[in-house]
Amino acid sequence: MENNKTYDIIGIGIGPFNLGLAALLEPIEDISSLFLDQAEGFDWHPGLMLDNATLQVPFMADLVTMADPKSKFSFLNFLKETDRLYKFYIREDFFILRKEYNLYCQWVVNQLQSCLFGKKVENIIFNETEQIFNIEVLDLKNNDVIKYTAKKIVLGTGTQPRLPAFMKDKSFPHVIHTSEYLDHKEHILNANSVSIIGSGQSAAEIFQDLLPETENGIFMSWFTRPDRFFPMEYSKLTLELTSPEYVDHFYNMPSSQRKAVLAKQPPLYKGISYDLINDIFDALYGMSVGNTPLHVALKPSCQLDNISSEGNSYALNFTHIQDNATFTHISDYVILATGYQYNEPKFLENIENLIQRDEDGLFEVSRYYTIDEAENIFVQNAELHTHGFITPDLGMGAYRNALIINTIAGKEIYKVEKRIAFQEFNTQKTWTAKHSS
Repeated sequence: MENNKTYDIIGIGIGPFNLGLAALLEPIEDISSLFLDQAEGFDWHPGLMLDNATLQVPFMADLVTMADPKSKFSFLNFLKETDRLYKFYIREDFFILRKEYNLYCQWVVNQLQSCLFGKKVENIIFNETEQIFNIEVLDLKNNDVIKYTAKKIVLGTGTQPRLPAFMKDKSFPHVIHTSEYLDHKEHILNANSVSIIGSGQSAAEIFQDLLPETENGIFMSWFTRPDRFFPMEYSKLTLELTSPEYVDHFYNMPSSQRKAVLAKQPPLYKGISYDLINDIFDALYGMSVGNTPLHVALKPSCQLDNISSEGNSYALNFTHIQDNATFTHISDYVILATGYQYNEPKFLENIENLIQRDEDGLFEVSRYYTIDEAENIFVQNAELHTHGFITPDLGMGAYRNALIINTIAGKEIYKVEKRIAFQEFNTQKTWTAKHSS
């Protein structure tokens, strides 16, 4: 089946970043767009949709507000349209529930005709003569093959669960990634012991969720490689690092220096919220009143080296980093809070000749989020190595999308703030947007 329209831009993948781009493009008549995703519909991290889990960024980090506060697709307008604005006002909390953010995104999706689900991109070929991308798509609902054409594409296929290297070619029924937690929770509650590996927000949320169950007999262990369960730094001057001028400063560093800087910045984007750490401690304290023995073990400085079957359980082999000693822990269930990573989609194979790469084989991402010389291929959340730790930050999604739209249009459609920080990050001239008025 041939779709005869040539779009100005086609987005592949509909997560929050490409959804935000679709929402910001919707009122722009001069730019035609289409967004495709192989999923049946939008559902953001369903395996971690815990009742009380919140975003780690304020509600203004929605899909559009930081680029266009007047947009009809803002979170505040969602609340107004769903009769929840006054409830949110009385709640007096900037950090919204994750499940409400998911509903908000679904509300936006339902208003956008440009977003199509159940469409799997199989192949992309660039037509040199016509200077367009031919995109071959499988309609998963009826197995039809549809061909679309676009002048530009934006890759928003997102990140996938990262598993330890020793798990390659291994599959254990009761060793899961945090992204699968709620699908397995019923079985976990029937286990005698469970181990959580990792020190980020997801690990802490699951630990908190399971903690009451330890009073019913489950023994829960929480292991982390760092020397502590550290909070994500959230001071105001530190937040100035989520600024256009810091992105520019980071981008202009030599590659080796960027790697060194990133290696020191995990507390800026990988830690646990202060409130959650404190809530966990308070819960443990309350459970210990009367010197009640706890069915809990918290173990920092422990590096997981391997997992193997041990009867109906699993043997977890650790190295204690500070003691330089090895030990084995037996557990019925293992939850790996080992984060996410970007995996390049296979459909890029036939346009590989267009893609620019660095010495490590990673995308050479331009300041304006393109990875080809002609500025026709954009990326979302694939530029940690070039643009810094704010790459996966929901709060900077609208900023990145404003730059992408302005680049496509060749003019400033959305105003991009050029300097927001009190700090000066280098001695160079302040960065200015490519298309500024």
